[in-house]
Amino acid sequence: MKTSPLVLAGLLGLAAADPIKRQQATPTPAPKKTIPGHLAYIPWKVDKAPADGLQDVTFPISMKDSIRETGWYFAQVFRFHGKSGGAYIGVQPRPANSKGPVDHAAFSSFMPGTKSTDPNCSPGADGGPGVSCSVQITGTDDHSYDLRVENIGNTTWQGTMVNTVSKVETHIGSWTLPTGAGGIKGNDIGFFEWWPFNDRSKPPTCDLLKRTTVAFGPPRTSTANAGAGSLGNPYEVYECKGKTNYKTQKVGDNVEISLGF
Repeated sequence: MKTSPLVLAGLLGLAAADPIKRQQATPTPAPKKTIPGHLAYIPWKVDKAPADGLQDVTFPISMKDSIRETGWYFAQVFRFHGKSGGAYIGVQPRPANSKGPVDHAAFSSFMPGTKSTDPNCSPGADGGPGVSCSVQITGTDDHSYDLRVENIGNTTWQGTMVNTVSKVETHIGSWTLPTGAGGIKGNDIGFFEWWPFNDRSKPPTCDLLKRTTVAFGPPRTSTANAGAGSLGNPYEVYECKGKTNYKTQKVGDNVEISLGF
């Protein structure tokens, strides 16, 4: 989905500094790596997540007020107990075609050793190890989805997008993690991205972004004994911080993020 492979190097977008050795008496920390396309992050958590992890989690995302323009990506990151490397599930608005509104969904694992025979999936994830799955549908004008991640046996996980109005379910893909991977950890972070900015051959033109809005809803799970899900406060990041006319507000349980001009 054009996101940098650094996405899941540690906590999303918060990669460690480059291990550059400097010939100085007092070393100067190297600059942190950035993901220019990442414009804002939003933390999520599920209270009382079991020690062995969640067996499912659903992330609501509404794009009803999003501009229909290729390049935007709204996603939630999640990681697993027992193994390094994580995953994401998200949606992208696309321009309408002759059949109507178009929405694109992605479900990817960045964990080395992930495998899949799903026809919606292919090896590799954003230039690194893992598996990427995607589907494109003719959506409806509400563009609101529940993005569900669920364990369907052993270390195999499935991603599904559910239209919250029509209730139509669309299979995004499925993949199998290596032996030793456990359930989903109870907290991580989501992102609001304009992925063309990840082309580092030119600086991001933050002041030329068109105005768009997305609403994130708190995560839900049916995992036994797990508590309620919630969202933290979103915040701007990286090169475009303070340059995008960024606004955020609570709307019921949801958090809206708007930026652009």
